[in-house]
Amino acid sequence: MPNPTSADRWWTLTRGPGPVIATAIHDGHELRPDVARAMALSEADRLREEDPFTGQAVTGVSTHVIAHRSRFEFDLNRAARDAVYRTPEQSWGLLVWNDQANEDLFEESLRIHAAYYRMLGALLDDVVAEHGRFVLIDVHSYNHRRDGPDGAPTPQDKAPDINIGTFSMPREQWSFLLDPLMEEMRGFDFNGRHLDVRENIAFQGKGEQTRFAHDRYPGQGCAIALEFKKFFMDEWTGAPDGGDLRAMREFITFTARAAANLLRT
Repeated sequence: MPNPTSADRWWTLTRGPGPVIATAIHDGHELRPDVARAMALSEADRLREEDPFTGQAVTGVSTHVIAHRSRFEFDLNRAARDAVYRTPEQSWGLLVWNDQANEDLFEESLRIHAAYYRMLGALLDDVVAEHGRFVLIDVHSYNHRRDGPDGAPTPQDKAPDINIGTFSMPREQWSFLLDPLMEEMRGFDFNGRHLDVRENIAFQGKGEQTRFAHDRYPGQGCAIALEFKKFFMDEWTGAPDGGDLRAMREFITFTARAAANLLRT
């Protein structure tokens, strides 16, 4: 039988040693056929709000998860009640569905969303059983040129290169790890420059995955929402910078190793 393509898979889990997990849950662009038929949104508009290339950024971490389905099918970083964007208010003002959308379609999406969290729970249970504690690096990206391809970007003071979100984290409990980890990130040589790494500026890390990890594993799990500004690509055409993509992967691999070392202290 032929190997399944990303269109056939919900996500890919790669399991390896160590207490650090990296995820790219908005990397996916695929839609199942019935969702594609019901989709009013253009492919380009979908891609603009997805997190392309974050999947390749996590592959240097021994244990990683890459989602293959678009967040417009189901959003793994939202709770079940909001995981399907039913109204434009839930999706940056975008009209997502045509008249072929129906509740059966939405229910199947929510079934897959629930399956993801069962899988993630089983994975994290296993890591905790082996290591006692874990760090989950929840990798995303965000737009900073929303005024169009020729518009001015969001000012740097409001759009750091790396935004660390900690809303659901017991911050004081994990400061021994997060504070030096952010300093390690700032010191990384990213193609000859140092990245602007700040906390809770463009986003606060209010996503479902970090909340799930902190609520289910108090004192055992530190989940860090890490958002790359889309400086590594043209967010309007989707074209990436190959050198930046390689550096992104090296940066996440470096961050995971640093987190593992700090977790042992």
